[in-house]
Amino acid sequence: MADLKKELHEQVKRRRTFAIISHPDAGKTTLTEKLLLYGGAINLAGSVKARKAKKYAVSDWMEIEKQRGISVTSSVMQFEYKGYCINILDTPGHQDFSEDTYRTLVAADSAVMLIDGAKGVEAQTIKLFHVCKMRGIPIFTFINKLDRAIKNPFDLMQEIEDVLGIRSYPMNWPIGTDGDFKGIYNRKLKQIELFTGGNHGQTIVESKAGSVDDPVFRELLGEPYYSRLVEDIELLNIAGDDFNLKEVLEGNLTPIFFGSAMTNFGVEPFLEEFLEMAPPPGERVFTDTVIEPEMEEFYGFIFKIQANMNPNHRDRVAFLRICSGKFTKGMEVYLSNGNKKIRLSQPQQIMAQEREIVEEAWPGDIIGLYDPGIFKIGDTLSTAKPSALFTGMPMFPAEHFARISPKDTMKRKQFLKGIMQLSEEGTIQVFRQVDIGGEEFIVGAVGMLQFDVLEHRLLHEYNVELKVVMLPHKFARWLVTTDKDPRDLNLTSSTLIAQDKNEQYVLIFENQWSIDWAKEKNKGIELSDVSG
Repeated sequence: MADLKKELHEQVKRRRTFAIISHPDAGKTTLTEKLLLYGGAINLAGSVKARKAKKYAVSDWMEIEKQRGISVTSSVMQFEYKGYCINILDTPGHQDFSEDTYRTLVAADSAVMLIDGAKGVEAQTIKLFHVCKMRGIPIFTFINKLDRAIKNPFDLMQEIEDVLGIRSYPMNWPIGTDGDFKGIYNRKLKQIELFTGGNHGQTIVESKAGSVDDPVFRELLGEPYYSRLVEDIELLNIAGDDFNLKEVLEGNLTPIFFGSAMTNFGVEPFLEEFLEMAPPPGERVFTDTVIEPEMEEFYGFIFKIQANMNPNHRDRVAFLRICSGKFTKGMEVYLSNGNKKIRLSQPQQIMAQEREIVEEAWPGDIIGLYDPGIFKIGDTLSTAKPSALFTGMPMFPAEHFARISPKDTMKRKQFLKGIMQLSEEGTIQVFRQVDIGGEEFIVGAVGMLQFDVLEHRLLHEYNVELKVVMLPHKFARWLVTTDKDPRDLNLTSSTLIAQDKNEQYVLIFENQWSIDWAKEKNKGIELSDVSG
């Protein structure tokens, strides 16, 4: 057992599990590709934009993602780099997939916030940032697209502070921000790293004096750039925040790196600094128990379920984040939703669609488990009995609703299977209206694009064409307590009474006024915007 303790300590120490968060189009999938390239996980980085060349980004595996050039599900990628074992959770940037992203952030120990240097802090970044902040995880900022004109770097720092409420510390500083990018000044090493256009690599010019005052710099950059750099560095040293790693790890200070993922510039120095500063896997709370990663008892939780990752096999994969202990192929664990014992015989490590069987895994790792339909999001898997439940999985209320049914009633079986599987994945929320028979459901989604994905996937994965009628409703509220049959409640004529997949009663309202009416006219009624 002493050997296991020692091995656990070493494996946990070298792991980094993080998510990349950003607004759509800030370059997130491109940055992920470049990190994989440095880790030797891929040989040729396929930019998302290069659709014609058919080199789709490794992390975008679903057909609809390839067509639209966006990421709509969270991929998981693992690679080794200089002794570190890195797990990247690539999350959808598109706002309509925020629910999947929020859940994925629960599995991460830190986050890389990617910002488009020309656009600054955008709407979706703000939402995702607040989820990270709520969870208290460290945030590292990469300001991207320096190969184009960007906003003034001081203004970007101010924007991060004003809009997100977090202080920042630039680890490097750009030289030339008006589309005339020359390179960066590395504040820690006191050296200039030059951007070369040809192969978009970089050459590092070390200053013998270890100072920006070295005349070598003046010759290299030319007078105007050199003078501005000296002024900027002076201003940063006088007026900027001091660097404090404790503040970074507590989520109060974000280190900023400038670079260009598209041209590879600044990506490797960022990766190396990030790996040094980012925390290894930390403790997690299960019911009232704090689970430490170096505990020998095995604990993990399911944060995502994905159907049809391999269209030829129509399979489902449940993604497990390991929190403590050592995972070995074929091990037996208790499943929290019923405390039944199961054998984990087909664990997989997933690089987008590529998979390989995992023999062992450690805290911080994410593995895919073949799911015959037994797992639910938020389930705990543990060698302890009774296993404590994972308590940190958020649920988000739907904001858009539609009535759906199959165009061809003969496809009823495929329709039901597809709807149930996609609802278990968390792609949509499914409700059945009370007293209305037939093969018709009300589906709720956090964003409108989820309905497109629903139609696309039902057609291509289950061969079912849908009839979709959008509803004007905006709110789902679960009935927590009422002494009446829901059908006898005094509700507005537009309010729908439905049941979710667990047969809990849900009221679907058109507007806030209808919710207020229900509360006012029905004594003792209690409503919740999340199930269970």
